[in-house]
Amino acid sequence: MPERFEGDMKKVAVLLIILILISAAVFAVREILPATGLLSGAAGGEPRKDSDAVTGRVSVKENGTGQRKNSPGGDENGKSADGAGMYDDTGSMAGSDAVYLINEEGTTVAERIMSPEGFERVELENGSFGEFLRNLPLKPHGTKVRFYDGQIKSWDVHAAVIDIDVGDRDLQQCADAVIRLRAEYLYSKGLYDQIHFNFTNGFNAEYKKWMEGYRIRVSGNDARWVKQEDRDTGYASFRRYLDMVFAYAGTLSLSKEMEKTDIQDLKPGDVFLKGGSPGHCVIVVDMAVNTETGEKVFLIAQSYMPAQDIHVLKNPSKGDGDPWYPLDFGDTLITPEWTFTADQAYRFPGGDDK
Repeated sequence: MPERFEGDMKKVAVLLIILILISAAVFAVREILPATGLLSGAAGGEPRKDSDAVTGRVSVKENGTGQRKNSPGGDENGKSADGAGMYDDTGSMAGSDAVYLINEEGTTVAERIMSPEGFERVELENGSFGEFLRNLPLKPHGTKVRFYDGQIKSWDVHAAVIDIDVGDRDLQQCADAVIRLRAEYLYSKGLYDQIHFNFTNGFNAEYKKWMEGYRIRVSGNDARWVKQEDRDTGYASFRRYLDMVFAYAGTLSLSKEMEKTDIQDLKPGDVFLKGGSPGHCVIVVDMAVNTETGEKVFLIAQSYMPAQDIHVLKNPSKGDGDPWYPLDFGDTLITPEWTFTADQAYRFPGGDDK
């Protein structure tokens, strides 16, 4: 073999070895450094919001006059702080070891989310608002939260999605979800005269006027009733009434017509509410009590901005499988997308929970 050809072969061999070493080094960088956080785009404690990585799936072991000015919309005020809502590398919310309390086959809040060990659900009066909330129907386990336009919410903060329509307009946001649930309960009981909500300008939108064929005409900051249709108590008309309320009510008006309640007297149907712009609210949909210690825990649900499915929230301080919040939460209630204070608990007026 000519010496020149032999020398060329040696050069090619050396070059191949160098390329192999470089490839190995690049592979090592890609595999090792992300685990250290050095290449992470979420450095500094930013929550992960990619829906593909954060699936939120859990499993069972054996055993929400001024149109849309009151809901939060990207403002940092009131959002979860001190690491709340952070996700770990598995896509689960960071916190204690996961406790699996999710019955994937359950079709209601009470059936889907089991009580923690040693706890029993609090007794609720038959036909009460609390019982209505506890038995809200749920979409199948694993269902994603969708916005009014059909898009999927990218940040996974829910333990379950309530099976109730969101509409096809950007209306049913945070305060509207609370209004919706309260109105649906009263409508289901035939308590039409109790269905009324204030607009931000103070106008009282009474369903009993609406069902008699009156409609609300809004001009600037003024609103008035105008007789336009025949009497109609059907659900389609009721649903149009709700959309009208959603358009002109919000957290500010809701905070003025609800009454503050002692946190130690909290029960299903009560609302954590910060009125204003931005503002937000969540509603207590169930509670359980430790039969030995008296300790209480509760579940909360919300909608958000833009309008989206009403969903039961995870507890960001716990694993994905335990969405219960302790009543003894201290001065602040930290939820995945908002932080409330202990003095922001409200209740609908008019007696007990009916």
